[in-house]
Amino acid sequence: MGLRPAKNPVDPRRPYAFHVERERAACGAVVDVATIFLTNRECPWRCLMCDLWKNTTDQSVPVGALPEQIDFALSRLPAARHVKLYNSGNFFDAAAVPPADHPAIADRVRQFERVVVENHPKLCGEACVRFRDLLGKPLEVAMGLETIHPEVLPRLNKQMTLDDFARAADFLRNHEINIRAFILLRPPFLDERSGLEWAVRSVGWAFQRGVECCAIIPTRGGNGIMDQLHAAGEFAPPALPSLERSLSEGLALNQGRVLVDLWDIERLFDCPTCSRARADRLARMNLSQTIEPPVTCERCDG
Repeated sequence: MGLRPAKNPVDPRRPYAFHVERERAACGAVVDVATIFLTNRECPWRCLMCDLWKNTTDQSVPVGALPEQIDFALSRLPAARHVKLYNSGNFFDAAAVPPADHPAIADRVRQFERVVVENHPKLCGEACVRFRDLLGKPLEVAMGLETIHPEVLPRLNKQMTLDDFARAADFLRNHEINIRAFILLRPPFLDERSGLEWAVRSVGWAFQRGVECCAIIPTRGGNGIMDQLHAAGEFAPPALPSLERSLSEGLALNQGRVLVDLWDIERLFDCPTCSRARADRLARMNLSQTIEPPVTCERCDG
């Protein structure tokens, strides 16, 4: 905690961000997705690599605040087919999202074809089923798998085992709730080659447990402890070519949708000639779910 920079100022009655993005859906169509980043209480877990706490409150938000945030965002966003309600933690943490707000939240997002929320595997239970029933629409729960590396996962302070994730996945599948997994590319304690290898292995493991979509996230610094690990030589952000290979190798598994997170992708740029073209290729592959020929660059390839 003492290594953290200060939190950003937030308003408990306003989402801290919202936008519409395009995404390849499970049906194969490219759809517009309204993504709303809800402001609420910080996640009780203290994952080593997390920086999502920067836009959270120290106390639980009052009942009614989250529906008000959703109203605020939707009134300012263009029409979309799907919606993501991301709350920098766990949707089914009662201290973050008051259960009393679930009916009002469901009323506001029932217009969408699919609703995606994020949640810790240990909090996947009957509350997920009740919210699905309130929606009357397909629900997707996104969970952080991070990595299946047997030594790295415990060191991330996720307070979760692979058995915990598998049990949560079984529960959600048995209740016809779809699953998305977040997977880290090059988490701390792995070098570039191993970081890529274990990301792809984690994607394959997730699909074997019934995950429908895997989102690969380049691990980033900036939360204090990650910067300390960087200084100690135990962490470095992944290189852009590794992100390219993780998507290509994940798609080659042909077991489900694989997406790479392109938020702030510019921080991985290392070549003024080809980096933008490489990022654009990744964006197209996210939407097409097909592997494009690699970008060639005289400077890099030489």
